[in-house]
Amino acid sequence: MPLSLTVLGTASPHPRPGRPCSGYLVRGGGAEVWVDAGTGTFAELQRHTDPARLTAIWLSHLHADHSADLLAAAYAYAFGGLAPAAPIPVYAPQECAQRLAGFFGRPDLAFLSGVFDFRPLYDGLAVRHWNLRLITRAVAHGTEAYGLRAECQGSVLAYSGDSGPCAALTELAALADVFLCEADLDRHREGERVHLTPEDAGRTAREAGARELLITHVGPTLTRETAAARAEAVSGRPTGVAREGEARSF
Repeated sequence: MPLSLTVLGTASPHPRPGRPCSGYLVRGGGAEVWVDAGTGTFAELQRHTDPARLTAIWLSHLHADHSADLLAAAYAYAFGGLAPAAPIPVYAPQECAQRLAGFFGRPDLAFLSGVFDFRPLYDGLAVRHWNLRLITRAVAHGTEAYGLRAECQGSVLAYSGDSGPCAALTELAALADVFLCEADLDRHREGERVHLTPEDAGRTAREAGARELLITHVGPTLTRETAAARAEAVSGRPTGVAREGEARSF
């Protein structure tokens, strides 16, 4: 199976009608990975695959617009008849399991041991599921946060998660076929670099030598089309907009 990306949601910082928060389905080499579980994305995931078939779940950070629907998935798997054949690996920041347990009023997630297998993310983590390789890099977001590089049979998808400008993000996107990158901000606030402007996204894509830039996670002060146009003016390469329900292989 070639590397493919299906967009489940792109909204920031809250879901909108027909537009869930951040979430993507990445397929390749026989693996299916739910990347970010923003609000509303579990329902969209079910349009494209059986959630019980997921190979892994990968969460860039624990802000709700990237992680809240892990709770919906827990209910579906544990109580909704969608139990997986084996616990699904969940790659996420260290506190993820503790926070999920808190929603259930439990001290730990032992009662969900047949559902999730939590595995902490860290800078430089590299894992392989079938023929899909996932590489994690720590990025700048004012909290524990990571970007992702997915490689399969010579194809590369890079994903920023939420990040300000940083060297790790440029390294992550090096020579990627598609660089899926946030462009949350119209402009930076004084002294704050925890998100990207469209120009930041375009500059990172250009410096990384990414073949194509795909803008996502555009905040409420911008339109997606404006963000993509501004990014393309800096990137000098094809720049598109991630839209819910769209899928592509590369």
